Amino acid sequence: MSGISLVTAVAVGVVVGLLGRLALPGPKAAPVWLTVSFGVAAAQLGSIIVRLIGVDPDAWMPRSVAQVGLAVPVVVFALVAAGHRRPQDDATTARR
Repeated sequence: MSGISLVTAVAVGVVVGLLGRLALPGPKAAPVWLTVSFGVAAAQLGSIIVRLIGVDPDAWMPRSVAQVGLAVPVVVFALVAAGHRRPQDDATTARR
């Protein structure tokens, strides 16, 4: 991974992680650092996938599309999954 793709992956991941917290309504069970780290990891994975399929790593458009296209659903999934509670969790906490 080149230096510029690493920097753009970190930038895209931070922006998507923060915007994801703002865009989804309701209380957030996941902390900010978790959504940002999921965004950064997914954006880096997007860069790696673009590189593996043979796209020029210096082409910013396909790399950015892959980074954002992978980071957005991962951050949304992380926020939704962190906020989802199983019914047995509620029953366990109610007994205490």
